[in-house]
Amino acid sequence: MMTHKFASYKEASEKLTLKQKVGQLFMPAVFINDSEEEVQQIEDLIRTHAIGAICFFHSRASAATNFEGKKKVVHNEHSYDRLKQLISRYQNAAQFPLLVAIDAEWGLAMRIENTYQYPYAITLGAIQENSELIFEVGRQIALDCKKAGIHWNLAPVVDINDNPENPVIGYRSFGDDKNKVLSKSEAYLKGMKSVGVLNAIKHFPGHGDTATDSHLGLPVITKSKEDLLDNELYPFAELIKQGVDAVMVGHLAVPALDDSENPATTSSKIITNVLRKDLGFEGVIISDALNMHAVSKKFPEKGTLESTAFKAGMDVMCFSENVEEGIQQIIDSACKERIDASFKRVWKLKEHAYTDADQQQSTSPLSALNKTLAQQSITELYRDSLAVEQIKKSNFLNLSVDNQKENNFSVSVEKQYGQRHHPLELNSINKIRKLTAEYENIVLALFPPLVKPKNQFGFQSEILDFINELSAQKNVLTYLFGNPYVLDILELNPPSNVVVAFQDFPEFQTEAIHHFNGQIEAKGKLPVKLKNYHEKV
Repeated sequence: MMTHKFASYKEASEKLTLKQKVGQLFMPAVFINDSEEEVQQIEDLIRTHAIGAICFFHSRASAATNFEGKKKVVHNEHSYDRLKQLISRYQNAAQFPLLVAIDAEWGLAMRIENTYQYPYAITLGAIQENSELIFEVGRQIALDCKKAGIHWNLAPVVDINDNPENPVIGYRSFGDDKNKVLSKSEAYLKGMKSVGVLNAIKHFPGHGDTATDSHLGLPVITKSKEDLLDNELYPFAELIKQGVDAVMVGHLAVPALDDSENPATTSSKIITNVLRKDLGFEGVIISDALNMHAVSKKFPEKGTLESTAFKAGMDVMCFSENVEEGIQQIIDSACKERIDASFKRVWKLKEHAYTDADQQQSTSPLSALNKTLAQQSITELYRDSLAVEQIKKSNFLNLSVDNQKENNFSVSVEKQYGQRHHPLELNSINKIRKLTAEYENIVLALFPPLVKPKNQFGFQSEILDFINELSAQKNVLTYLFGNPYVLDILELNPPSNVVVAFQDFPEFQTEAIHHFNGQIEAKGKLPVKLKNYHEKV
């Protein structure tokens, strides 16, 4: 990690000009796959405008509004080395030490390929009464961040995902129960704090109950203020009481909190009145990415979005694409006292980050942690336990929908039970259909192509139709290595039995085999309610 002699707030307050103080409030996006020309442009931006923070993303094609687009994503086998190299370059370009941030909700792998990946929040949400495990995930992710030179993990998500149609939160939430979301968030935050990595709870005032993706449009939350206080705002309020470094405000219209239906990011009623005054939050308030269409399309004039967000009470403008214009508009429109207030909060946060920069702690083997997480999260959704035992003792069809994932589960089933593995693909449907005539019992390993619900989680309609056909005619035991919300797009017949393994990691597949063999019991509980499938009572 680059080290700087860090000035105290008092020293910095006297040394920095007003323009430099405003520059400290900006966090432009930086990308590990940028060209040398683009890197030099960022270096010049940092130098010229006294930028205070940067946030790392993988590539311009995969970030924010483009992440579900059709732009080609360039992959980089040496992305981690590139990350560290760029952090060094950007720190060297900075007159004042940068805060380096990233979204690492499930580890650096969320943004940086070929780095450690931990289970999604929805997987952790299935783990029962085991806060030390969630603590360890937060701690390990923080250690990975610190080792790379990152101070600020913009996590965790504390949204309560109570809308199965949610296209952007879903698997990123710990679940749909406010108390469980709170307890998991507490443990994760304590793990991060034990290492000295900054946090940011998100997406205030709650992004869980919407079917609109704020990268692409403006979600509207129509609940009453009483309902919001009782549910969406509850984890934020409780965590603020305990002390958090930052709160990220999402791009959400909430008429009960601001009847103008302004996005929360630009609403003083939501930021200043609710978050600052009602909930008493005194720390740094950071925006969700300002290039997201929910807000960017409403402010076509460069710099106006940034100055409007600042006026509403924002401290850090994340993913600002109009830094120069934003700085100038804030200088032109805001009073010195208001600028100084945000600057103080941001500089104090930096002071905290750099004070803890030299803390060293030991890491644990990722594989061992993922193995334990798999054992604790695997969840049975059995409608007929006797049918499950019948399948295991029978001559069953070993079927899978791999979607180019490494499928160790079905291979192990073949080796241990002598049942040949048959991948189900578009060009093999007719062959498999004929084959199923010989079997009453089927073990289906299901690997969804996508973790998000867009386009049926990436499944081809013909494949889904065939799975539903099988379910209607046969006794099927499904092992789902992915988002449990996939079950909402399957028409599984009443006796169908499902085991949710959540992740396709090797450790999760191994523990799924152990479960199939009866070596371990399923200890997890589904952290969300599904439309079409429910746990055994």
